[in-house]
Amino acid sequence: MRQSRPSRPGPWQVSLTAVDRTLRIGDEPAAGPTIYRAARVLAMTADEPEAFAVRNGRVTATGRLDDLSARWPAAEQVDLGDAVVVPGFNDAHAHLAITAEDMLHLDLSPDAVRSLADLRTLVQAWAARTPPESWVRGSRYDDAKMAEGRALTRFDLDEAAPHHPVLVTHVAGHWGVVNSMALDLAGIDERSEAPAGGALGRDASGRLNGVLYEQALFDLAMPQLSRAGRTPLPAAGLEERLQGLLRAQRRFHAAGLTSIGDALVGPDDARLLVAAARRGLLSLRVTMLLAADHADAIRRQEPLDGLSEERLRVGGVKTFVDGAVGGRTCLLEEPFEGRTDDYGIQSRSTAELRDVVRRAQEGGTRVCVHANGDRAIRIILDLLEDAQAEWPRPGLRHRIEHCTVVTEEILRRLHRLQAIAVPFGSYVHYHGSRLLDWYGERRLGRMFAHRWLLDAGVAVAGSSDFPCGPCEPLLGLQSCVTRQGWDGPLLGAEQRVTAREALELYTVRASDAAGDGAVKGRLAAGQLADFVVLGGDPLRVEPTALGSLPVLATYVGGLRVWPD
Repeated sequence: MRQSRPSRPGPWQVSLTAVDRTLRIGDEPAAGPTIYRAARVLAMTADEPEAFAVRNGRVTATGRLDDLSARWPAAEQVDLGDAVVVPGFNDAHAHLAITAEDMLHLDLSPDAVRSLADLRTLVQAWAARTPPESWVRGSRYDDAKMAEGRALTRFDLDEAAPHHPVLVTHVAGHWGVVNSMALDLAGIDERSEAPAGGALGRDASGRLNGVLYEQALFDLAMPQLSRAGRTPLPAAGLEERLQGLLRAQRRFHAAGLTSIGDALVGPDDARLLVAAARRGLLSLRVTMLLAADHADAIRRQEPLDGLSEERLRVGGVKTFVDGAVGGRTCLLEEPFEGRTDDYGIQSRSTAELRDVVRRAQEGGTRVCVHANGDRAIRIILDLLEDAQAEWPRPGLRHRIEHCTVVTEEILRRLHRLQAIAVPFGSYVHYHGSRLLDWYGERRLGRMFAHRWLLDAGVAVAGSSDFPCGPCEPLLGLQSCVTRQGWDGPLLGAEQRVTAREALELYTVRASDAAGDGAVKGRLAAGQLADFVVLGGDPLRVEPTALGSLPVLATYVGGLRVWPD
């Protein structure tokens, strides 16, 4: 092992004290708390209290209702009847700022469109209300769930909106489809070569079909990942995005979410979140993962001075190794099912990744790396192990975002590194039998491997990657417990977990993965009073009904944020 070098602080540095500090609890004021009781309080502690007291946004005490009433005889009491209370759900990896933008454009999810004909109709109607040559955008299109059984092309979009540039982003977020006008604005023609880490889709005759994969899409539409730091696609202004943010938060709160890891924050996203926090509009607790290429600029541009870390904080930097599971671009050791030469896409070169990891490790910064396929995971583990050997940082605990396709060797290496895995919670349910078509039964048995990760002692957290998958944590619980697809098949049954373990993924473990488990994830004295009121018991209901449990109310810091 080489000798450790001293840390060089700088704009990149996200210190361990910032990532893992225990937030201080102030002295209790003289005013009494509010006491809540319910049919069952799943506090995620060793005890199961009958009631809990909340004051100044914190849980003050838990225990028997009679004892709490005797301690504070004048306290307001809220009887939640037959409901069940759980700690606030925490999604370790989702995309709040991206969702805020999406909320301003077309919803093309399977809930809204079931066919390419439906999609064209919606695009045409939106274009009719939009000035010519202005962009028309839609997101969450899922090619696997279209009635026609084929993918969208630029020719479909040319027909629907010939006088507007159009972008339709796939639900996985790693490829999209544009029309001919959009290709022209992006400077892409039949002679164009794909950028490093990307690809341009072509039809059987070799013509561009309008599909942009990975970096080709990012350079057009995602300034967080564009190599130029800007894109031809104009983003909405701050005030518009704040409106989108409010809509996004309402959706998340309706699902019982009180905390979220925003897993790709660029400069404009940071500006949005900081503005929301300063205006008192940020009702979710947000941990930001800063896009690695822009982390220096973000920290200079948007200092968090004066903002509560309980509401908005930095949790590390984010980079990518490969593509998506649902987009069929993740980097695999064996080719996709039914193909002989398609192993996916490595979206960042190993040299680029080595530089990101080196800078993060040397500066004491947690790096959170998107790696889905087993080949992608091995690439990043090699780099993390090398960095840890050169610059030991005990307790730094880097994260592997998604960590989808694993092996026993990968599990051992994750455990040695004390890395944190953040797999998708609801992908088995959402994608269903198409996972078999893409990955095969044998490989599917080691995907979204919550059981193996838990048994191997690897820290693991629940996540949705919304808008790439359903945001509802209860549906994530159902998927993890049953391993049953929406269309019926049992997929990788060996990775099933218990209902209690699934609930831990979205409470205790997600909070630990964000570095703030000392104050979130449980209903215990001193913890933040974030909780969800459910119309049923997630530990006793039939597992296939978990996703249907009603969320009756969501509280953040003791204040009800849904229904509002």
